[in-house]
Amino acid sequence: MDNAGKEREAVQLMAEAEKRVKASHSFLRGLFGGNTRIEEACEMYNRAANMFKMAKNWSAAGNAFCQAAKLHMQLQSKHDSATSFVDAGNAYKKADPQEAINCLNAAIDIYTDMGRFAIAAKHHITIAEIYETELVDIEKAIAHYEQSADYYKGEESNSSANKCLLKVAAYAAQLEQYQKAIEIYEQVGANTMDNPLLKYSAKDYFFKAALCHFIVDELNAKLALEKYEEMFPAFTDSRECKLLKVKEFDSISRLDQWLTTMLLRIKKSIQGDGEGDGDLK
Repeated sequence: MDNAGKEREAVQLMAEAEKRVKASHSFLRGLFGGNTRIEEACEMYNRAANMFKMAKNWSAAGNAFCQAAKLHMQLQSKHDSATSFVDAGNAYKKADPQEAINCLNAAIDIYTDMGRFAIAAKHHITIAEIYETELVDIEKAIAHYEQSADYYKGEESNSSANKCLLKVAAYAAQLEQYQKAIEIYEQVGANTMDNPLLKYSAKDYFFKAALCHFIVDELNAKLALEKYEEMFPAFTDSRECKLLKVKEFDSISRLDQWLTTMLLRIKKSIQGDGEGDGDLK
């Protein structure tokens, strides 16, 4: 069956599902088998959604999954409703990012009501990624990463929380919210330096905090370096620490886009040319 045939079949299933829903609303049928018709309609909407997916009609697939989600909620099947909203969001991601966010938020509301905060956190990350890549709204991406981190912390999933917080810190520095970035890098660094598996990452977090300090104030940066060395002796012998002390920023070799931006800003600051303009693209 070609895509056009799949779409025709999906449209027929949608029409049959709507008939089932209307039939369930009549008085006598509502008394005798109303829920059965709603369940049948749910199944038809799901089948239609999958046919639309095969035909690559993502908006129609998202709509069909949404209809199924609403009916599942009517049947008090919260888990099934949340699952269908997530399926709708995944379909809409390919065609309508804002509608994808709406569906994922609906799923999050259900999961939080059920106390499934780790799952809700996962979907907040998905929303944050949509804001990062599709809608390019970094402030909203930050808000969803922060909410995800809060939920993960509540579930004692500290490693997942830290990953979200590090995204927040990177974007906060990009937006010149240096104090916020510093606090997060220091917090994550302190949380990881006593972990045998993660302690080698701690020096990277203190290094990034120090870079943010250098952009704001060189004196505070030197005081921060002393504090980090006292907190985490391994940082003292790191190459990054030694380069920071002599301000050999050009000698730092592991340059990703974020580091390049921060180092350009420091260089501008040292040269006294005003604020740097090396923002991330």
